[in-house]
Amino acid sequence: MAKQRSSCTRLNVPRGLAKGNDLRLARYRKAPELGPRLLFFSGGTALRSFSEVLARYTHNSIHLVTPFDSGGSSAELRKAFAMPAVGDLRARLLSLADDSVTGHPEIAALFSHRLGKSRSPAALQQSLEALACGKHPLLKAIADPMRSLIQSYIAAFHDHMPESFDLAGASVGNLILTGGYLIHNRSLDPIAFLFGQLIKTRGTVRTTTDADLQLKVTLENGRTLNGQHRFTGKETAEIDSPIRSIQLSGEADDVDTEGVSRVGKETRKLIDAAELIVFPPGSFYSSVIANLLPKGVSKAVNRNPAPRVYVPSLGTDLETLGMTLVDQIRVLGDHLSSKAPADASARPGVDFLLFDSQLLTVSDEQLETITREMGVQVIDVDLATDDPESHRYDDVKLAEALLGLT
Repeated sequence: MAKQRSSCTRLNVPRGLAKGNDLRLARYRKAPELGPRLLFFSGGTALRSFSEVLARYTHNSIHLVTPFDSGGSSAELRKAFAMPAVGDLRARLLSLADDSVTGHPEIAALFSHRLGKSRSPAALQQSLEALACGKHPLLKAIADPMRSLIQSYIAAFHDHMPESFDLAGASVGNLILTGGYLIHNRSLDPIAFLFGQLIKTRGTVRTTTDADLQLKVTLENGRTLNGQHRFTGKETAEIDSPIRSIQLSGEADDVDTEGVSRVGKETRKLIDAAELIVFPPGSFYSSVIANLLPKGVSKAVNRNPAPRVYVPSLGTDLETLGMTLVDQIRVLGDHLSSKAPADASARPGVDFLLFDSQLLTVSDEQLETITREMGVQVIDVDLATDDPESHRYDDVKLAEALLGLT
């Protein structure tokens, strides 16, 4: 017998989730260019397929992604150019790209291309030079003036690349973004905007900061781990105790993170414009909380009266070792609150908890704490895929549930 959904679903269900939402969703699908401005704080890969679905309903979504990845090919670029990571930015831009005949699929194909992992250094260098000179087949497939513009960014990367740089498996999109970052006075916003225009991104994607910073976590057992790749569990699994705190740090002791991690004016404007603020599934600390660390982000979020919703991850997230759902919501609230935690007048960190009790088991005691003590409205709705073993949300159901909160 299937478990009953929480009775919390019967408390003040927002208008969009009540009957009649189908008409609004049909209107969004018919004219997504007029769709609502949903803002997502996340990493780059967690919402890849979801973003493709969301673009069917709105072309006005806003995605603030983290630039703190310190593993894989991102580590190679960061070490060579003392720059933020661009992999998550590239991934989200591509997931929102218009892949129809009205878009520019030939540009997206170039940005998605990776240089071979098993090729010799000489062969990889030859491929890069073909791109920089405009002779590579993927670049030749792009019409001018876009081809010349992209070529100039690749050439900038080529000219600044250290001789020891390892090109094996490098993403061409990351190389283009890096060249643009160097040309635009070490700023990511201009190249992110241009990248989005070139591939006709159906939404706005930016990093929360373009400072060269790392994530540092302190564990309950006193250990400190510096670098995102050391605590996500994707490359190494060094977490042997719950995370107690997270902060930004520079690679050198003399880097003043207080001065270089301030969020930019344009990003603040994007946060101000949001009609719904979403903390979506993804690695809890490195994807969600990390976006709130640059100075000014929490202040901008608190200035916007739009509803905030937390959608917890399914499956195993090593970053939430030892944490309950109550703990997650409390940590999220602590990073958003500008008042003392005991201040009764402080707004809850989130207004809604959106989840599916058939996919994520939450005790009645936790739900009681979340609703009664924390003031969060719980919305327990069907978000399951047809595959019970998938351990993920159905992208269409999740998109439509979020759109119902606008």
